[in-house]
Amino acid sequence: MRYLYFDLYMRPILTILCLMLLVSTAKSQTWQPGYFYDVKGTKNTGLISVNPRGKGPIKGEGFIEYKEDAKAQSMKLSASDLRSFVAGRDSFIVAAAPREGWSNYDLDFVKVAVDGPIRLFEVKGSTGDGGSGFSPGISVGTGIGAGGYGGSGFGGGLGGGISIPIGGGGRRGSAKTLYFYGANTAEMKLITNENFIDVMSEIMGDEPDVVEKIQTKKFGPGNMAKLLDYFHQVHKD
Repeated sequence: MRYLYFDLYMRPILTILCLMLLVSTAKSQTWQPGYFYDVKGTKNTGLISVNPRGKGPIKGEGFIEYKEDAKAQSMKLSASDLRSFVAGRDSFIVAAAPREGWSNYDLDFVKVAVDGPIRLFEVKGSTGDGGSGFSPGISVGTGIGAGGYGGSGFGGGLGGGISIPIGGGGRRGSAKTLYFYGANTAEMKLITNENFIDVMSEIMGDEPDVVEKIQTKKFGPGNMAKLLDYFHQVHKD
């Protein structure tokens, strides 16, 4: 009877407690330690919320929320206020989105999945083709990415916290992940089934073992996330 009592009464309570813990953890992950560079190249350190609720300060632009510390009042920062920012272990940079692209905003943020001479950018969005997101002919056109690196002090993530996907209310088809490549966001072009092997071999060329797995098709467009996990395991910045 004692074990039956536990099953009937205690398990639902434990389930509720676990759900409360998950909700609490999710809320605590809303704010991540990080920093941003404004348009003048000034670095500001504090806490950042990547996908805040509500409307942004400027119509047609993505935005983040920032506060100096946990007790400070937060402020919303529009994409045109920033060059780049880091939240947790992820780095983001400002880019102009095409009309039929990955965002409802004209100006939004992309995550830098791999940094190098040719960068790999990651966004949540849709090309409008209803498929896997890997189709030819999509490019961003214009962007501001060239100013987001180098002199602005753009750098990698903090090495801690959680990985945060970009994908707020202003992004199209937020369940789909798209990958672009280019020296900066002004030159971003979509990774396609056709160019995947050549482009990813060049981006990850510092790791011969990774390149070998790309060229022998152990990794392909359909498992890009696993490829990135493997690359970051073996690659030391």
